[in-house]
Amino acid sequence: MADLLLDTHVVLWANEAPERLSGEAVDALEDPTNRLLVSSVSVAEIEIKRRLGKMEMEHSCHTLTAKLGATWLDLTPVHAMGLRTLPLLHADPFDRLLIAQATTEGCTLVTADQKILAYPISTLAA
Repeated sequence: MADLLLDTHVVLWANEAPERLSGEAVDALEDPTNRLLVSSVSVAEIEIKRRLGKMEMEHSCHTLTAKLGATWLDLTPVHAMGLRTLPLLHADPFDRLLIAQATTEGCTLVTADQKILAYPISTLAA
């Protein structure tokens, strides 16, 4: 059993374009022994992009998460403090927060972002 923290694009792809995911990622997402997590950071990223007109979605974040059978992972002060020691390999604040959450929680971060895959954390290439 593994705890899998899904990067924002993985949540979207898994619901709307699963063909974009790697076979390994699909297998991991469908494995009932894995616990899927969606961060409140991803919800913030999606809602900001929706408001700015950079993204259109038919469903709410709640619906997308429920369709995956995922659990919410709220951002905590402990997660945010993890940013202090995080190498500066990636400038995107949303991705940096997800990395800090994965590190703090001991999760595997499922992502297709090459910059995230360069971090010394547990990842699964989406």
